[in-house]
Amino acid sequence: MLIAMKLFFVERQHIVSYMNKIAKERYGNRVQINQSLFNCHNENSKAKIEEFLKRADTGENEIFETYNTKTGEREFFVPVRNHDQQVIGYFERHEMPWDENNPAIPVTEYWTHRR
Repeated sequence: MLIAMKLFFVERQHIVSYMNKIAKERYGNRVQINQSLFNCHNENSKAKIEEFLKRADTGENEIFETYNTKTGEREFFVPVRNHDQQVIGYFERHEMPWDENNPAIPVTEYWTHRR
């Protein structure tokens, strides 16, 4: 089964460089390419994003953000690195969980946890 997901690419300074069609449809005018992602986030969310960047700078890769109970989606922060392994931006990935009872379990663990 193919599940559509929203995808953003955001530069290190939080400027949106890419949104796929589904993200554009979902967020409409609240998020625009070449504008700050922070235009649609509250102060708490901004602080979380800055913390994710700090974690990425120490070497973490895909970071589970939250399980959004309103949409039923898992949200991930995924840093993008240049050839020197410096974080140059990030993307937010929203997807449906494969295990609703344990939404933080990475998809890569699916085969070891499936029922």
